[in-house]
Amino acid sequence: MNDIWAAGLMTGTVLDGNIDVALIRTDGEGVAQFGAYRLVPYPDDLRALLVETLDQARTWAFDGPEPAIFAEAEARLTLAQAQAVRLVADENGPGMANVGVVGFHGQSVLHRAPEPGRRGQTRQLGDGRAMAQVLGCPVVYDFRSADMAAGGQGAPLSGTYHAALLRSLGRPEGTAVLNLGGVANVSWLGPDDRLIAFDTGPANAPINDFVAARGLGEMDRDGALARSGSVDEARLAKALDHPYMTAPFPKSLDRFDFGTALGDGLSDADGAATLTAFSAAAVGRALDLLPIRPTRLIVCGGGRRNPALMEAIAQRAGVEAVTAETVGWRGDAIEAECFALLAVRSLRDLPISFPDTTGVPQPMTGGRIARP
Repeated sequence: MNDIWAAGLMTGTVLDGNIDVALIRTDGEGVAQFGAYRLVPYPDDLRALLVETLDQARTWAFDGPEPAIFAEAEARLTLAQAQAVRLVADENGPGMANVGVVGFHGQSVLHRAPEPGRRGQTRQLGDGRAMAQVLGCPVVYDFRSADMAAGGQGAPLSGTYHAALLRSLGRPEGTAVLNLGGVANVSWLGPDDRLIAFDTGPANAPINDFVAARGLGEMDRDGALARSGSVDEARLAKALDHPYMTAPFPKSLDRFDFGTALGDGLSDADGAATLTAFSAAAVGRALDLLPIRPTRLIVCGGGRRNPALMEAIAQRAGVEAVTAETVGWRGDAIEAECFALLAVRSLRDLPISFPDTTGVPQPMTGGRIARP
């Protein structure tokens, strides 16, 4: 297959106010060339609109008509992200005319994993058809719905790209990939090419929400607050008894499935320390579920910048944790790069989800393709 330039877009559930835009040249199997990567900020009022949209989504909870705010947020974020793609492609990349496809993940506002007798549901805001018209190139969007309609979890979808990155390193023995976003997920590539990926538990979201609720900013910057506190080990042990910790994969989480309650009644520092320890210890429980327990994790996502969280993973998960940059990857770009590669796979009818990643009955492609 020929390589084409693809743009990938990601805005995480932590709502840091930025659009991640990454360009790669790919055939959908590996990466022939890494192109531009850039954070393009949302207008402040759009970020505030998205925060309110997430709040209303939790109240809605898939019951009844969608909140009216969804339509406004979808239209505005679609245009903002289309403009971000054009900006990066024209100023830092091969030019918009040379981009063959855009992978448009959209903004996740609610995700409910399947349960016995009930299919899962997911909602990402993003109008791929409108973006295709604005940009004049194919756009792949709505990556998760087909998976969930087939009985899958709809997440994580990053395993396919993580596996491609591991292969590019020669498949180092004992190494898996951990992404620390709002939720954490792990990707493991076995010696027989078996790919396993699932959400391990919370990552940054409860820590960020706790810090924000205490009026201390948007995040625990550099893990300073957690480092100044002490872990409530009794609370932590009780939290680790949650059935999700030992549930078999495939499994997935919504950003709000684990909230800030673990920190209730604790000081600011002790609450941050305990929530950080929980995210780290959950990773350890997840690694215990794999056929062969990794000895090293290559860590991507914003959480790799939190030294307290990285140290806690090493200690409580019993594994070496190194940042993506250590092995030459672009840690901030990986999620956006992922959806660029998945978009090309969708165009070429290659699978993007598998029985051991999302729980679909067989490997299947996904994503809706909008053409200008």
